[in-house]
Amino acid sequence: MTVRNIVILLGPPGAGKGTQARVMMDKLDLPQIATGDMLRDAVTEKTRLGMEAKKVLDAGNLVGDDIVAAIVLDRTSAPDCARGFILDGYPRNLAQAKLFQAELRAEDHLTVIGLAVEKDSLVKRITSRITCRQCSAVYNSEVRAPRVEGVCDRCGGDLIHRSDDHEEVVWERLRTFSAQAELLAEFYRSKGVYSKVDGMSDIGRVTEDIMLVIRGVAGTA
Repeated sequence: MTVRNIVILLGPPGAGKGTQARVMMDKLDLPQIATGDMLRDAVTEKTRLGMEAKKVLDAGNLVGDDIVAAIVLDRTSAPDCARGFILDGYPRNLAQAKLFQAELRAEDHLTVIGLAVEKDSLVKRITSRITCRQCSAVYNSEVRAPRVEGVCDRCGGDLIHRSDDHEEVVWERLRTFSAQAELLAEFYRSKGVYSKVDGMSDIGRVTEDIMLVIRGVAGTA
């Protein structure tokens, strides 16, 4: 059976997981699997799991780990994931990590990379973030501005500030993440697959450090 190269990028909101996942997608020739996008797609396409998730969301509740895990498994079973994939935004907690681990094959090669960030700087980074309404590409008005103000370099779509990128919301999201972050790191350290990378470096340097980990040059932390 084909060995799957699976990369998990962990880190708080705004740490650069999506940006790095898109770069990794080109470098490794593997699909990026963003759980937020998957959940929205499942709901939009009215799949069985999507309809289950919609009922939960319509009731004002969070989608349970079992439904999210099933959506991830369904997506990663697709033909384009036969050689592996890059997970961006999953798992979010220890329960999800254990559910995902249970589905791995013996021959899978798993690499888990935690992007280490400084919280005050991260809040500033997130609140300066602008996102393409059409293709979800992410820019930053301070350090990675688009070539034309308000216009996406990739698709020409409108750039907007997301409603959850306001400072109070960001701090709450960081508190929620921190509650699970160390549990996830410890879980993957126990598997011998976890490494930490400085996520506050410039984008190119972070990419280089991630590639060193994937190639087995850098150690765990």
